[in-house]
Amino acid sequence: MNRNEIDSIAKEKAEKAESFFRSGYGCAQAVLLAFKEETGLDEKTLIKLGAPFGGGIGRMRQVCGAALGAFMLSGLLKSEGNRAEDYARVRDIAAKYTEENGSVVCAELLKGVKVTEGTAPEARDEGYYKRRPCPKLCASAAEIAAHVLLTSCQKSDELGEK
Repeated sequence: MNRNEIDSIAKEKAEKAESFFRSGYGCAQAVLLAFKEETGLDEKTLIKLGAPFGGGIGRMRQVCGAALGAFMLSGLLKSEGNRAEDYARVRDIAAKYTEENGSVVCAELLKGVKVTEGTAPEARDEGYYKRRPCPKLCASAAEIAAHVLLTSCQKSDELGEK
């Protein structure tokens, strides 16, 4: 698979993740759903898997849910039980995400954005999407995941060809 093909797949995954987030899914869910075909899991399972991680893990503003979605994809699509390799891939995704977005910490990514307290998600209206970087963060996480996972593939058809 050449660089243009990888870039094209990564862009498609980014667009899907942003669209899923804008349609009401949480950040981790949006990133996972963008790779539904590749994971072999059904939509309901991916939605459940990503549900606790929105808002920086249960709205605690810890690790960004979009980044967590990318980390989970790394395990789902590439792990063969070698934790050193798994951790290296996660660190690669995290480094690229931090380079592109400034942090992997939700509170830092939302610095200066007015957010509500508590566990209830905020209402999704046009103002929500205008004041938050979350749609673009979902796109970024999916694009980075696609690039890292495609370039780390032993076989070039493991992602994007299923």
